Amino acid sequence: MSRLTELFRIKYPIIQGGMGNISNAKLTSAVSEAGGLGTIGAGTMSPEDLENIVLQTKSMTQKPFAVNIAITVTPFLEEMIELVIKREVPVVSLSAGDPSPFIKRLKDSGIKVITVVGAVRHALKAEAAGTDAVVAEGYEAAGINSNYESTTMTLIPQIASRVKIPVIAAGGIADGRGLAAAMLLGASGVQIGTRLIATKEAPFSDAYKRRILEASDVDTVIVGRSVNRVRRVLKTKYAKKLLELENKDFSLEKFNELTSEKYHRIGAVEGNFEEGFINGGQISGLIDDIPSVEELFKRMIREAAQASEVLNEVKEYSSSLA
Repeated sequence: MSRLTELFRIKYPIIQGGMGNISNAKLTSAVSEAGGLGTIGAGTMSPEDLENIVLQTKSMTQKPFAVNIAITVTPFLEEMIELVIKREVPVVSLSAGDPSPFIKRLKDSGIKVITVVGAVRHALKAEAAGTDAVVAEGYEAAGINSNYESTTMTLIPQIASRVKIPVIAAGGIADGRGLAAAMLLGASGVQIGTRLIATKEAPFSDAYKRRILEASDVDTVIVGRSVNRVRRVLKTKYAKKLLELENKDFSLEKFNELTSEKYHRIGAVEGNFEEGFINGGQISGLIDDIPSVEELFKRMIREAAQASEVLNEVKEYSSSLA
């Protein structure tokens, strides 16, 4: 049992990343039922829509799950905080903003709190504010990322060396090798997103899943650098249009409009890549099948155990140093 599984009362140290307005009860409950921590991303959805998904999830699983609230993204911040307390959501993850004003309030209501960070100083600040764990996300990850663009490989050991609370690695993880590597770097578990899109329970368009399966190692692209709003998406006609617009007179307001959840749904749910975008992490090129979530998790654990056997070789090297 890792610190993470004990903290959240889950079987495997695997957490689902928040998916904004394309979040749903089917995938969230499948992740929790398979032994991980399913997550509903509040995105910009209304409190009523989020409440419906929370209630649906509770009807589909009795196991713990989380709600991700992106602080500076949701237009209903106070209502979302009240909602997760009212509905006794077991875990809340806070991202895209300062979590300090909300952590104590959530914890006083019996909720475990995760804070998503992209730098050491943010992790230290979240720890000081009382968060139970941090997700350290490298810019390999899909969707909105830190403007610092630190990689997972460099970020995890630096944060793990500075905080005492559990660290969850995110960005560039899709199999057991990634899980093992993250834990060797000091993480207590991992958060995955793109890998869960390509699962049987994920109710997204077949076109989205095929695009992930067909992706190579260079089939994602960063948009939004020109307006200081970094987002990683899969290369599509819509992504190409966004890049072309960035070379012109492009404002943050316009970028936020064109990468809003409206266009996210058009791409991810409707499978229309000319009029909407699809998030995708750099790990997309490693994904080549569509298992069930349970099959995926069991495979990841087996692969992690196999990958860890390489440590025996390191032990042989260290014995020669005596």
